[in-house]
Amino acid sequence: MGNRPWNLEHISLFVEVAERRSFSAVARARRKAQSAISGAVAALETDLGVTLFDRSSGRHPQLTDAGSSLLEEARELLRQCERLDGRALALTRGHESRLRLAHDEAMPYQPVLDSLEELAARHPLLEVRLTSAAQGAVVAKLLAREVDLGLAFSHERMPQALERRAVGRVEMVTACPVGHPLAALQHVGYRELAQHRQLLITLPSSGYAGGEPASPQVWRADSFYAMAEWLIRGLGWAWLPRHVVQYPAYAGRMVELRSDCLPPALVVELLWRRDEPLGPVASWLAQRFAAHLEVIG
Repeated sequence: MGNRPWNLEHISLFVEVAERRSFSAVARARRKAQSAISGAVAALETDLGVTLFDRSSGRHPQLTDAGSSLLEEARELLRQCERLDGRALALTRGHESRLRLAHDEAMPYQPVLDSLEELAARHPLLEVRLTSAAQGAVVAKLLAREVDLGLAFSHERMPQALERRAVGRVEMVTACPVGHPLAALQHVGYRELAQHRQLLITLPSSGYAGGEPASPQVWRADSFYAMAEWLIRGLGWAWLPRHVVQYPAYAGRMVELRSDCLPPALVVELLWRRDEPLGPVASWLAQRFAAHLEVIG
């Protein structure tokens, strides 16, 4: 065991079998015989000196205690390999000639504009493509390799294929339209909020902060700006990022309520594919995003 005879292919198969809970499913996905998959995992068990799966527990192989203990180590090893390949690729590319960006449409717009203005001055020949997307679409575009860099609000189930770097926070506020019954109160709690329709971001399964309702009557949208448009038309109250409430188009049309009933601040994350790391221009832009977001945070 001291000579580490196992290889990365065996480690990769171990992780995939653990995630799919099936030797046959992995065999089909890789277009190999099931015996080849089970044999490779068995060889890894021999090399490591531990049993990774309990094969007698039924239809699906179950991780043993040793397997559960080693699974995250194996995943991290594969992630490190992806980073190594990606960094080597970045070194061969040099400076980027094109940068494709996607950001959540509810992102504070001033830090994004300020950062891009600095980028234009520093790299005047760089081609930039910017996409504004509703919640979740930024991640989808990164996974589809349609963009190189994403700026999005953090949530609990970011795909493992993405690298993440927290670059700022956005405070949430409780808001209602002018003339709404809540606007007349000095302070509002859950009891008062529960008496009126709530406008809420997406579905609870998304993992985004603020997904749990405070009112039994809820309308949902996948965009904070869609919620703001509903709000100014008197359709309900909402938890919104403060910069959305302060957007010039909404001036005088909504009220920020005094309330301790707030979801946590939204964490802004920079996202990119682990197997395609940031080049020097994208890395510099990431630093500028963080600097400008810190000013408003």
